[in-house]
Order: sequence, then C-alpha cells, then structure tokens
Amino acid sequence: MASVHREIVIERPSAEVWDALADVGALHTRLAPGFVTDCRLEPGARVVTFANGMVARELIVDVDGESRRVAWSVVGGRLSHHNASAQVFDEAGGATRFVWIADFLPNEHASAITTMIEHGLAAIKRHLERS
Repeated sequence: MASVHREIVIERPSAEVWDALADVGALHTRLAPGFVTDCRLEPGARVVTFANGMVARELIVDVDGESRRVAWSVVGGRLSHHNASAQVFDEAGGATRFVWIADFLPNEHASAITTMIEHGLAAIKRHLERS
C-alpha cells in the first residue's frame, strides 16, 4: 500500500482553516479554488471535480470538530483502495499546520497522487493566505 504524508504551514488562524476544511461541500469555493473546480454533495458523499478534469466520488467518513480532522474515501475509479484525511493544528505565531495523509492501492499511482496532493496544498495555502 502506498502512503503519502504532506504538511504545510498556512499563515492563518487554525479556527479559520478548520472552518473552511470542515465545509466539505465547498472545497471549490472555500478551501482549494483553482485546484477543485466543482463539488457537489450527495448523501454521505461528495463528487469532486478537479482542475485536471478528474472527477472523484468521495465518501465522507468523518468530520471531527474536536480533533479538527476530516476523513474521506474515494470509491470507484482506478484505485482498489483509498482513504485519506486532512487535519489542522495550531502552529506558533497564530499560523496553522495543515496535514494531508492518503493511503491507497495500487502503488503505481503514488507519483500522480503525490503531485495532486502537493498541488492541492499549494492551492489551499494560496487561497487561505489571501483571504
């Protein structure tokens, strides 16, 4: 199983970053515009359209306000297994550490998924620091 773990520091208060992350139906407007172009909620899931044209159906596993963590699982498509989470933590000086972890099979998609996560984190940082 491949695992990708990436972190980025965002110069915004963690409460603001968590508020955007927890709004699971607004990825395209509140969290990662430009990286995500559309997000549509369905019962227990969201359908996400990425800037590269890829569309993914993501089951929302948990939105945990206490730990400020969202977990999801992509279903269907080319992966036989996928689970991911994003979590925010207080960072010195009023900033936020944003952690994104994804585990998936098959392993040969590691490079593409790593690139997508890195582009996503860059878009999140750009958007939230401008807000």
